[in-house]
Amino acid sequence: MGAPVTHFEIISRNGEQMKKFYSELLGWEINSNNPMNYGLVQPQGRGIGGGVGSPGPDGMTHVTFYAEVTDPQATLDKAVSMGGSVVVPVTVIPGMVTFALFSDPDGNRIGIVKNEMPAPAKKASKKKLAGKKRARGKASRRKR
Repeated sequence: MGAPVTHFEIISRNGEQMKKFYSELLGWEINSNNPMNYGLVQPQGRGIGGGVGSPGPDGMTHVTFYAEVTDPQATLDKAVSMGGSVVVPVTVIPGMVTFALFSDPDGNRIGIVKNEMPAPAKKASKKKLAGKKRARGKASRRKR
């Protein structure tokens, strides 16, 4: 299976205006309560989450998506070997994410991300639960 798209980003010189625009237009709940004032958009329905904000020091605006990969550096190196160029090197935000940005050969800005959040605990299947109940029942009968 290919790398899933897990995040989108809209960066505008008018970040606050864009937050209001997309919130009103699409009904997104945008939470900017963080030190970077980055507007986080939670996944809704079948959609993915994303962000709306202002550009960094380079002043570049963009709309991009992020694909989740297991090794951002290896993926970035591969993109460069295929004609892409590094926009943002692999960057770690502790406890949250490791990411990088590259431009493809046509100049489109693409993000890659390695999710650092722990995976949700898997629920045991009904078959496994039934097996555990049978095993417990046999053990308690042996003790009698």
